Amino acid sequence: MKIVVCVKITPDAGDIEARPDGSISLEKAEWTIGGLDLQAVEAAVQLAEATSSQVIALSAGPSPVGSSKLRKDLLSRGPDELVLVVDEALRGADTAATAAVLAAAVRKIGGADLVLAGEGSADLYFQQVGLQLGERLDLPTLNAVTRIALEGDHLLVERTLEDAVEVLEAPLPAVLSLAAEVNQPRLPTMKMILMAGKKPVTQWSLADLGISSPLEESIQVISTQAPPRRQRKQVVITGAAGEAAAALAGYLGKEGII
Repeated sequence: MKIVVCVKITPDAGDIEARPDGSISLEKAEWTIGGLDLQAVEAAVQLAEATSSQVIALSAGPSPVGSSKLRKDLLSRGPDELVLVVDEALRGADTAATAAVLAAAVRKIGGADLVLAGEGSADLYFQQVGLQLGERLDLPTLNAVTRIALEGDHLLVERTLEDAVEVLEAPLPAVLSLAAEVNQPRLPTMKMILMAGKKPVTQWSLADLGISSPLEESIQVISTQAPPRRQRKQVVITGAAGEAAAALAGYLGKEGII
């Protein structure tokens, strides 16, 4: 079985700078693998270990995506190979454009029996790319998946709802977006890190996929602003739970918050 796992490389949230005028600067931000995407990689590797499958990691984005450090970090987590679509036209691409590029890359790879993605990206968290990718590939698609098991020629998929666990059967091939509860990603061992440098990496541009630039996008971003900074009140309420709750409610009422 061939498993393709989609991974988004994003600026580290801890490095994002909010300027005094509210604008956002990524100039000093280090790029990293999104947290939910690491869980998708772990799910792909676990499934491959249980079924002797091949795992191909797939990522698309601007030039930082192609850094050797990120390549090694991603491959050290278990995928057999890595396919990158690197193009500056992908900087700031919306969900529709990203899904179109990933779908074209999956087709160029030769298709897949299973495509996995994190439930949402670490930066924008729109939770749309996996669903739109499934639509573009014309495959059965499920999101919010918390457990995957292969049963013969189909998958058993669990989704944890507010008051129940939903169990569904999904035929292969399929596209799944995985929730945070699906697993705890392992830390690469020294052996895995050393092996990562020997694994194959393929890099394409949009032109290699037959996609023209600029990309056709469905969302126009007017501006991105940090919320205004406010001086904290620094009010500390102490006492027993009931008394503290009453004091808090009284204070919030006096401030016009409730």
